[in-house]
Amino acid sequence: MATKTPVVDVHTHMYPPEYIQILEARDDIPIVRSFPGVAPDPRIVLLSTEMAPLKAAEAKAASGEQPTLESLPGRPLTTHYASVAQKIHFMDTHGIDVSVLSLANPWLDFVASDEAGKIAASVNSGFSAMCAANPGRLFFFATLPVTAPADVLLQTIKDVRKLPFCRGVILGTGGLGKGLDDPEMEPVLEALGEAGLIIFLHPHYGLPGEVWGPRGGTTGEYGHVLPLALGFPMETTIAVTRLFLAGVFDRLPKLRMLLAHSGGTLPFLAGRIDSCVRHDGHLWKEAQKRRSIWDVLHEQVYLDAVVYSDVGLQAAVAASGAKGLDRLMFGTDHPFFPPLGTDEQGEWESVSMNADAVAKALGDGTDAAKNVMGGNAARILDLVAGEQEKA
Repeated sequence: MATKTPVVDVHTHMYPPEYIQILEARDDIPIVRSFPGVAPDPRIVLLSTEMAPLKAAEAKAASGEQPTLESLPGRPLTTHYASVAQKIHFMDTHGIDVSVLSLANPWLDFVASDEAGKIAASVNSGFSAMCAANPGRLFFFATLPVTAPADVLLQTIKDVRKLPFCRGVILGTGGLGKGLDDPEMEPVLEALGEAGLIIFLHPHYGLPGEVWGPRGGTTGEYGHVLPLALGFPMETTIAVTRLFLAGVFDRLPKLRMLLAHSGGTLPFLAGRIDSCVRHDGHLWKEAQKRRSIWDVLHEQVYLDAVVYSDVGLQAAVAASGAKGLDRLMFGTDHPFFPPLGTDEQGEWESVSMNADAVAKALGDGTDAAKNVMGGNAARILDLVAGEQEKA
């Protein structure tokens, strides 16, 4: 009897309870606030443009006048964000066999330097416990204390490598604060490569709000649409291109990255990047000594399949080279993009959109589709029972 190819979700987030408590104690973004009697769930606020509405809602509540639900900024933190039982229910509802959990943005990028290492250890321990309680179904990408001193950060990499269910780390595009091409970031990337820990690279509102104009950036009239739909993909594209131009991929041949949202716009723009390098004199002279952006995509980069359309997915496959179908991995981005209706316990349209894109682009039930839906992740991330420590 043939072995069933598992369905694996490599892009699925959680905010553990201890992390939410940190956000509840803060006075600036990222911040969590509750409005009992108005909203059934706490609100997480991530955009600076949402702070004024939040303060206004808090002032109303303090005066005894309840704000309206519609006036509350941010997202509701439902049980989907923090409950392991809810995560398993979501997986079962959508036929997902294995999930690789990761802390949702903004991770620990805002934490004080002297606290970052301790908090990272706590978060990673929490994820380890979740996975241990659900062996074979849950694995995780560890969280790094990027604001911690260099010795603490590098020790964390050594520590998480020993955790039996850890399969890599999640990292934002800001690195240590100056981007991933910052020379001070390179020892961290090198340590991750040497440890065999894949980097799940994920954006977080890294473009200035002014680029969206006064209606999109200052007043927030367009909500999260512009920064999420356009900003996140461009942020990833810019970060990886900067790494490429800095020669980091060539200096660190063991470095491996899994790019969120199918690599942003990188599959579509790689040819333009290559052309611009060729036509920039001093860059081209140096670039001829190194591999091209195409080589990097084919050899050191993996893409998730969170792109919501077969058109985008086909571009991701094509950009990944002759073995592109071996380098793409299905994801849901749960618990973001919840159902458009009221039943969050049922099927989510955002999940079916990504699964349907795979079926439409590669053929429903084909070996290629099965590999993208789970076979590739099982192989690349070594998703076995996970009960033994990696050597």
